[in-house]
Amino acid sequence: MAIEQLLTRQDHDGAPACRLYLVRHGTTKLNVQNRYRGRRDIPLDAQGYQDAVDAARRLSNVGLTAVYTGPLRRTIATAQIIADAAGVPDLRILHGLNNLDYGAWEGMTSDEAAANDPEAHAAYRSAPNEAQCPQGERLIDAQRRMIAAVQLIGSRHPGESVVAVTHAVMIRLILVALNGVLGESWRQPIGRGSVTEFHVDGTIQLAALPEEDASALPEEDSAALASVAGSRLTTGSAMTG
Repeated sequence: MAIEQLLTRQDHDGAPACRLYLVRHGTTKLNVQNRYRGRRDIPLDAQGYQDAVDAARRLSNVGLTAVYTGPLRRTIATAQIIADAAGVPDLRILHGLNNLDYGAWEGMTSDEAAANDPEAHAAYRSAPNEAQCPQGERLIDAQRRMIAAVQLIGSRHPGESVVAVTHAVMIRLILVALNGVLGESWRQPIGRGSVTEFHVDGTIQLAALPEEDASALPEEDSAALASVAGSRLTTGSAMTG
C-alpha cells in the first residue's frame, strides 16, 4: 500500500476522533541487559508487571472501550493488566503493532550490533529512512505497518478511548512521521509502561507525550517535540524510500 494512502483522511470526515493511547510494554530481562528484543517472545519480569500496573493507573479515568496489543507475550501481559483494570473483557491482537524485526541483531547489545555490521548500525542510529536491520526489517516498512495499524484502530473506534500496547521503536517511528526528525534524536526516550496519546480521525495527531519521557529529553529536543503536539500526519510526512 502506498504511504500516501496511509496518511491521508479516508472516509472519516465529520467523525469524532479516536483517542488512542500507545503504551510501551513493561520491563523484561533483555531490557535490563539493554539488548535488542525484536520478535523474541520473552516475558515481563517483576518490574514489568509493575510497569503495567502503573500504566493501568494512568489510564484509569479515560473510559477505555477497547484494548489492542501486539502478538508477543510482553505486550499481551501488559495489555491484560490494563484491560482488567478498565473492565474491558477482551484483548484484540493486531500484528501491525508487533516489534521491529531486528534480524541478526536480536539478543545483541548496541555495541555488539555495531561490531556485527557497522554501516547498517550507523544508519539505524541516525538515518531511519534508509536503515534496515541485517536479515530483518526495513524501518520504513515497520513505520508503514504501524501507521496502518493506528489508522485501522481509529476507523473502528471513532469517539472512543482505546489502548494499543506496542514497542518503543514503533512509537518512535510514528513520532518520526509527525516531526520529521532524523539524526540520532529520532531515538528519543519512551519509558517502559509509558503512555503516549494520539487523536486519530483518518489523520494522526499527537496529543500528549509521556511527561516523564519528555522531561528526560535535552531542552532543544523537548521544545521541538512540544511544537509537534497538535500537528497531523499528512501526505509526505512519513519517511520515504
